[in-house]
Amino acid sequence: TMIEYINLFNDILLIKINNITSLNMFIFIVSALIFSLAIDIAFGELPTKIHPVVIIGLIANFFKKIFIKIENRLSGLLVIACVCCVSSVILYIIYLISSINIIFLFIIFTILLSSTFSVNMLLQTAVDIKTALYDNIDKARQLVSYLVSRDTNELTESFIVSAAIESLTENITDSYVAPIFYYFIFGIVILHCTINNQLFYLLLIPMLYRVSNTLDAMIGYKTDELINIGFFPAKIDDVLNYLPSRIAGIFIVFSAYLLKLDGKNAFKVMIRDARKCPSPNSGYTMATTAGALNIQLIKKGTYILGDNNKCITKKDISKAVKLSKLSISLYTLTIVLLFILIFVIL
Repeated sequence: TMIEYINLFNDILLIKINNITSLNMFIFIVSALIFSLAIDIAFGELPTKIHPVVIIGLIANFFKKIFIKIENRLSGLLVIACVCCVSSVILYIIYLISSINIIFLFIIFTILLSSTFSVNMLLQTAVDIKTALYDNIDKARQLVSYLVSRDTNELTESFIVSAAIESLTENITDSYVAPIFYYFIFGIVILHCTINNQLFYLLLIPMLYRVSNTLDAMIGYKTDELINIGFFPAKIDDVLNYLPSRIAGIFIVFSAYLLKLDGKNAFKVMIRDARKCPSPNSGYTMATTAGALNIQLIKKGTYILGDNNKCITKKDISKAVKLSKLSISLYTLTIVLLFILIFVIL
């Protein structure tokens, strides 16, 4: 029967939830990464009502209303602490329920891990904007307005293309590279340090990164209302993205060479222009892409990235999507190979 097959599979793996052998833990960690990416690419985002990021947003909004009354920067730390605590408790309850069976746990773990990044939506949004530019520029302006804070009502085609590429490449870091970076770091730790509930903590780390990123997106602004409460969420997000953003930039350079784009210029423009952005991190992927495509990415009054070597066109969105896909693929392959290498050596 199906139940007998499941029990047999469990016996073969020799897995116990809180006492997993090193090899089986390694298989679980790497398999979960690969399957979670496959789930995201194949199916996209989870339904809104059960999406962890949406739930995190609701929790954050609840505590924001409470602590925004405290008119100093401590309010932001209190929001972070409360949202992290509540999110961790919810995740732990899900983990405990899922732990009744290793296969069930793997399925839930993989689905939840896939919710910490959004490759499908990131790439598809850029493609949708390109498609809209061929049909209706007003629709393209509307789509861009969901992604950027600037006024899009009067944007010309070139500025729409620029905004689409900026949004795509900026979000490579927090939409994939960063959560997987922290998953990798803690994955290596638990492979060599035995702790209780290892898999819970392995999932918690990228989920807490998503909490930080969500809080930054919600309240990390210097408006009169959010100047105090948003200070620490913005700074913590900057710190957490510091290494991942630079790693993402390097993978874009490698991908540019492989795609026979201008890899040399990609690296040059990254070094030269990355710090022109207000964010200490976003420029490392945007500037690199501008260099690879030999175009300029412009946000009026804020930054100009790259050189005006050629006019930017709709086709550059397709090139940026291909560049992003390859960068994400190479990064994933590198993470998997590093897992294998470190596991074998240590």
